[in-house]
Amino acid sequence: MEPFDIKGRLDDVYSRFPEAEAKPLIGLTGNFADGEARLADRYYKSVAQAGGIPVIIPPLADKDAIINTLDILDGLILTGGGDVNPLWVGEEPSPRLHSINRERDEAELLTVSLAYNRQIPMLGICRGIQVLVAALGGEIEQDIEEGFSSCRLTPPDGSIHINIPLKHSQDADRREPTHSVILSTTSALYSIYDKVKLAVNSFHHQAIRHAGPHLNICATARDGVIEAVESSEFKQIIGVQWHPEWLEDSGPALFEWLVKQARVFKSAKKLHRRILTLDSHCDTPMFFPQGINFEQRDPRILVDMHKMADGRQDAVIMAAYLPQPKTGETFRDKVEFDVNGPKEYADLIFDKLEAIIDVNSRYISSARTPAELYANKRAGLRSIMFGIENGLALEHDLANVEYFARRGVVYITLCHNGDNDICDSARGSSTHGGVSEFGAEVIREMNRCGIMVDLSHASEKSFYDALDISSVPIVCSHSNCKALCDVPRNLTDDQMRALAAKGGVMQITLYHGFLRNDEREATIFDAISHLEHAAHVMGIEHVGIGTDFDGDGGIRGFADSSEAINFTLNLLRRHFSEEDIARIWGGNWLRVMERVQKNKNI
Repeated sequence: MEPFDIKGRLDDVYSRFPEAEAKPLIGLTGNFADGEARLADRYYKSVAQAGGIPVIIPPLADKDAIINTLDILDGLILTGGGDVNPLWVGEEPSPRLHSINRERDEAELLTVSLAYNRQIPMLGICRGIQVLVAALGGEIEQDIEEGFSSCRLTPPDGSIHINIPLKHSQDADRREPTHSVILSTTSALYSIYDKVKLAVNSFHHQAIRHAGPHLNICATARDGVIEAVESSEFKQIIGVQWHPEWLEDSGPALFEWLVKQARVFKSAKKLHRRILTLDSHCDTPMFFPQGINFEQRDPRILVDMHKMADGRQDAVIMAAYLPQPKTGETFRDKVEFDVNGPKEYADLIFDKLEAIIDVNSRYISSARTPAELYANKRAGLRSIMFGIENGLALEHDLANVEYFARRGVVYITLCHNGDNDICDSARGSSTHGGVSEFGAEVIREMNRCGIMVDLSHASEKSFYDALDISSVPIVCSHSNCKALCDVPRNLTDDQMRALAAKGGVMQITLYHGFLRNDEREATIFDAISHLEHAAHVMGIEHVGIGTDFDGDGGIRGFADSSEAINFTLNLLRRHFSEEDIARIWGGNWLRVMERVQKNKNI
């Protein structure tokens, strides 16, 4: 093609459709000096060569600019540059501190914190690793030599290195590796390079002292200097102390890793825009006595408007949880609000939920049917549905079933941890030998009123009795697989088969005690194992998600609603189809809800 031929270039662009491949958008933070935003070309060229579209982010500490930028990004690179001001991490400056810049620090610390909550894949380079650590609760060593003199640099094995430090600010060409780092064999970094020892370059005097609660150390130099960190929560975050953009052999791999993660993240975001994502059980109303604020990012609760938006979660069923009194106790003894009984308590919870919805009606709405959920999503609104956890709320009055149906309740969990007048609990004493005579009437009345029968917490005999009594499918709003975690609350494979045979659905929950009953920590991968087992036993058409957030649910990797999209990311990595992910995230549950509500006769 002739030079200076724009028409020829345009003809080439328009010679095919689409005009360009849809690639992930990667933001790169810009440096700031002498009143100018700057970025070395190696950074954005490395992104382009790895298959991403580079976008330079100016160091502007404006929340609207940052948030709107993050909303369109698929990945983020924190580039190198000057020192981080130690005042941001509560320390006074060392005499060895070099140049600092308030504008860049503030902008990048805000950007990292907001990107972290939005689950955006991140790569920190040199200064970038220090910004990651500072933003996520770690500590920075202002000068490596000072760190050695005070023996504060701590590698992954906990040992203290007091040998002569390496030279960490090379004079050689930037393309020349000058020292090596040792990679942890359990790290994502090791999976990228498939080697323990990696030759790198070095241009820094600040370093990492402690990685903090959200990051793990995954590489160190021979002298103990921390050379790389990565997420300890299975998020796609890596920070390295070296400059991979200059390393022609090993450098591209890190950019390729980020672009690959950004591509999956882009797919997950697009999927969440198309499907309805519903959490069938959370207990956030249990925190109402503490005066929680649903429209703020409240650290006391796991579900609020910010976290739902960050995790791209559309809807949640909030349960009015009613604790079961023991012998000699009254219900009033068990709750923190001054109410006369269980029904009044449930009404109070729903009143408070409606007040939250009214105050935030521009962003959130109630819903009673699948059609209303989808209408809310089309209108750009998130949804809250009402559930009752423990049929104690009925106060042994069958008329209250219709009362709560008219109030908007979509399911009632028949019991909780203790037998009630409806049925025996999985943790009860077999008071009735299953479902009581009154309980059978309740189930039939729930069928008539279009309220789903929820058998989470029920005993095995109660479970089978309810299946026989109900004329429509039943649900288990938050239960796991007994084959993987043998506790009374979980379902046997036979129960799951029977549930599926009647058209019901089982929602995998995130309570650690129902995922594992050994000493190991339950994580998102345990939840996926339970989901996969249930899908194998029942079929993919009969499984979903009921987190039990704010009712002790929440695990590493899926700790609150902001991490809901992490679950989708992991399903995509396991090659679940988009159709199956849509079923898991609400399609199956809403099929049952629609079937139950079609039976409604009030």
